[in-house]
Amino acid sequence: MRIKSILLSLSAVAALSASFAHASTNLVTNGDFSQTTNGNNNQVGYKAGVTGETMLTGWTSYNGNNGGYNFVLNNTQATTDQSVKWLKSSFTPLTNGGNFFASDPVYHPGVLSQTISGLTSGDLYTLTFDYALAQQVGFTGANTSYWNVLFGDAVTVKQLETNTVSAGTASQSTQSLNIANGGFSGWQSASMTFTAKSASQVLSFFAEGTAPGAPPFLLLDNVSLVAAVPEPSTWGMLLGGLGLMGFMARRRAANRA
Repeated sequence: MRIKSILLSLSAVAALSASFAHASTNLVTNGDFSQTTNGNNNQVGYKAGVTGETMLTGWTSYNGNNGGYNFVLNNTQATTDQSVKWLKSSFTPLTNGGNFFASDPVYHPGVLSQTISGLTSGDLYTLTFDYALAQQVGFTGANTSYWNVLFGDAVTVKQLETNTVSAGTASQSTQSLNIANGGFSGWQSASMTFTAKSASQVLSFFAEGTAPGAPPFLLLDNVSLVAAVPEPSTWGMLLGGLGLMGFMARRRAANRA
């Protein structure tokens, strides 16, 4: 009986350890926007081969006609005249450098989306990402913008604008970022939890806001979706159970002595 209890305990520990390992696997492809088909300083296209546009591996950008006014920019170029969209000098790059995604929420933005596979229906998943709000050189005025994040069915700009997104698609929004004329919001970190309803769902980002100082650019980087880690209470229950089994084993041994 003691050996059986120990084996059951070890199985429980192994199962919980496996769940933590699974939770650390990022299900998003190209979450740092480093993989492109035509460079890291271009407008993002809907289909490959269009001059002056690039595709983001794993992602689709679409506004109903084309990729929308969405761009992939590079931290080292963003505040120089070499950038396809020249951001004001108040912009500060992330410490990890590399590329980031930029969308103008008031000028024909496209929905950025990716189909996520390998989900378990009913399980919780944690989405994290970095985001910021900046302004383009040559324009003045304040700006306010936020990311609308959806998880479920594919969505279109028209559905978002007419509020006709399917009931099965969950939606959450980041906090609104506000900048004064020529300002930069600084990079913010967002964390959201979604429940999967099928083995495959679409993760979508759509830039929204108001901008008397257009054009603003809402920025996005380091997108990650992982299975939610077990709650601390789960560890407590397991450890409590192991302690109880150990106590019972010692008690049986004492009774036999």
